[in-house]
Amino acid sequence: MPSVFLASSAHTLPLYTAAQLRTIEQHAMRDLPAHTLMQRAGTAAADFLARRYSTGDTPQRRVVWLAAGPGNNGGDALVAATELHRRGIPVEVFLPVESRPPDARWALANAQSAGVKISPQWDGSCDGHAYDWCVDGMFGLGYARPLEGVFAAVAQQLALRTRNGAKVLALDIPSGLNGDTGTVARGAQAVMATETLSFIGAQPGLYTADGKDACGSVWIAPLGLSMDIGAAIDTGVDTDIGTADASSHPLWLNTLSVFKPSLPPRINASNKGTFGSLAVVGGATGTVGAPILSARAALYAGAGKVHVALLSEQAPPYDPPHPELMLHPGTAMPQWASISAIAVGPGMGQDEHAKDLLVQIIEQELPTVLDADALNLIASEDSLATLVVAHGRRAVMTPHPLECARLLKTDTAAIQSDRLKAARCLARHYGCVAVLKGSGTIVARPDGVAWINPTGNAALATGGTGDVLSGLIGAFLAQGCEPHLAALTAVFLHGLAAEQLCTLGCGPAGLTAGELAPMVRTLLNRLCYDAPDRDLSGH
Repeated sequence: MPSVFLASSAHTLPLYTAAQLRTIEQHAMRDLPAHTLMQRAGTAAADFLARRYSTGDTPQRRVVWLAAGPGNNGGDALVAATELHRRGIPVEVFLPVESRPPDARWALANAQSAGVKISPQWDGSCDGHAYDWCVDGMFGLGYARPLEGVFAAVAQQLALRTRNGAKVLALDIPSGLNGDTGTVARGAQAVMATETLSFIGAQPGLYTADGKDACGSVWIAPLGLSMDIGAAIDTGVDTDIGTADASSHPLWLNTLSVFKPSLPPRINASNKGTFGSLAVVGGATGTVGAPILSARAALYAGAGKVHVALLSEQAPPYDPPHPELMLHPGTAMPQWASISAIAVGPGMGQDEHAKDLLVQIIEQELPTVLDADALNLIASEDSLATLVVAHGRRAVMTPHPLECARLLKTDTAAIQSDRLKAARCLARHYGCVAVLKGSGTIVARPDGVAWINPTGNAALATGGTGDVLSGLIGAFLAQGCEPHLAALTAVFLHGLAAEQLCTLGCGPAGLTAGELAPMVRTLLNRLCYDAPDRDLSGH
């Protein structure tokens, strides 16, 4: 059967834990002849490599080098090597430990019969010009221990090869990466790949924490299995969290098709009231820039009107680049009855005035983004935390890992060790939508359903980008989007804007937060409102 490859960033995909994928695999194997799934996986890998194999660039055809482990991931690599060998592509397999499971031994026997070059010896390098591709087939899903010995040495060399711009393919998952959490054990080495080909379905760890750096571009080879087969398995969500409904899968990759249908139509009969009024609240003395960044982003994201309530008495009377913003300096707060949504916290400070104002805002029960100092106040004041639980069902919390640790009374290492668990715990505890920022931002609802966002890069590691994100979420809340959909829209476009700006040479080093909003506007109109394609200068 022809191999099918799905670019994971272009499809709405469920994400599965290792245990769930094993269950799907075992279910399928009951109805298929022996070795079928391994043959399909290895053939898919061979098809993937053959389509990308460099031809005609050197007088001598370059080798595809495969490192095969002793388990079924190694068996997949052996099948791939056999298929490539039969197609006339030179291959070498490094197999330091003999195959153990029956399927893998079958694959080894076939490779030996076909004349594939297999050796337990290795010269210690994967970075030579003799290799077209190097393939990591050492350990697949479910292997969460640190790599040791020769396998750690291979991982180190493959990571070096990737850093040098050469091609590395990981089969199923980069060896050494925990596929459920996206973490690499402290002090351990994992494979760093340029491409990852995941079989049947993808794990969450490919898209968050260390996973984004380890995996490169992620592709899915379903192997002829229906993705719906996962609907019958245990969801893996804690029983005290539950799921949204009987048919809901608990974890998804965030893509355009998830949130685009929720955006309000832009009909000709619209007016500024159609798209809501957002109030951005913050800006104590010395930090007025934070809410201004949020407010500007909200304008570019389509909010009808944007108010900025600034706590500082020395705040400017208006924003010269954007006089469209309505600034309320000092104690002159907006009339809450006229406000559709609130974004509170950027540059707010943590004094008594800020605390009293936060209480007032939470009690409005309006759609609200709780960010920055608002989160720090909630973490430090039990009465505020109780108020959020009682009134915050329409709220979105947007912590970075340290803020999340404060809110959950733990440390950053615990949050980063299992980002998905932390985001779900935060959403459940406070009864809000939680947006755990970072590499592979996670959006979680209180019912346990969550999404991992695939967009974004290191260009966002600069001051003010979180303020921009809170303004974007607030803008989509003001336009009537459900809290989780407002968050999903904002984090996707926010991350994609950074990616697009990098392609224009504006990052990853030196990108400023203020550059994001114009690019978000371009992407919003082009992707969500089908505006004519044009250059991505953001203007």
